[in-house]
Amino acid sequence: MKLAYKAFLSFILVISGGLMLLNIYGLTQDLRPKNLTADVLRFGERDVQLSKDDFFKLIEKNHQESSIEYAKRVTRVIADGTAHLEWESHDPVSFHQLVPAWENWIIFLMGKYSGIPEYERYHFSNPYKSIERGIGICGDASIVMSQMLEKNGIEAQILTFPGHVVVTANIDTQQFIFDADFGVVIPSSAEQLNKDVGVLRGLYSSQGHPESDDRFFEYTYSKEFKVWEGPEHFITKKFYFEKFAYVAKWIVPLFGLITFFVFIRKR
Repeated sequence: MKLAYKAFLSFILVISGGLMLLNIYGLTQDLRPKNLTADVLRFGERDVQLSKDDFFKLIEKNHQESSIEYAKRVTRVIADGTAHLEWESHDPVSFHQLVPAWENWIIFLMGKYSGIPEYERYHFSNPYKSIERGIGICGDASIVMSQMLEKNGIEAQILTFPGHVVVTANIDTQQFIFDADFGVVIPSSAEQLNKDVGVLRGLYSSQGHPESDDRFFEYTYSKEFKVWEGPEHFITKKFYFEKFAYVAKWIVPLFGLITFFVFIRKR
């Protein structure tokens, strides 16, 4: 009985202490991948125009900016600060699509063993974690965009078209669509765009994208779309699970260590 008791206490100490050390080690690590070279990026040399520090700085609203000035600027900031990967083409470990254990061991275990694809190649709901990691596709850009607009008092919704995700907001009685993945602002509502995609003519190519993107998005925006009331509606389960995981990653080992010392003191 004594041996089993000692083994139990040893198990608690090793697991809890190990997880706590892993968390502390994670505080010294950089979530942004270091191998983001032009050959692996969708936009090549035009991709990732901002450093992580600049991205964090420029994402915030200046006091003198109007709402529409901020919304237009931050659309470009997110596009320039995000590394655009072909999301399914790389080993998920290479670019921290699989969240490292030192970043969050709970999400890591979900990605490694749950069999749920959304955790194997993870999209953060926390906009600052997305900025820190610095990689993403249209869904990531739109999740960041919608939350930054909401943070600054601009009501926003996420729109999903077949194969693409954008954000819409009504600012100063004018409806806009913000494509933060490509850095393009469309002065139209989704309903208007559905009926007349001609408003897109030249918008994407004027931002340095090939003319074929103008034609692609004319086709995309003519299709049926869905409206989501922010990321908590768009990715509900992951949104709340992520909040839980970032608290629990500290609480679980702390509880284990407290339990260990309580048992030792009782002995």
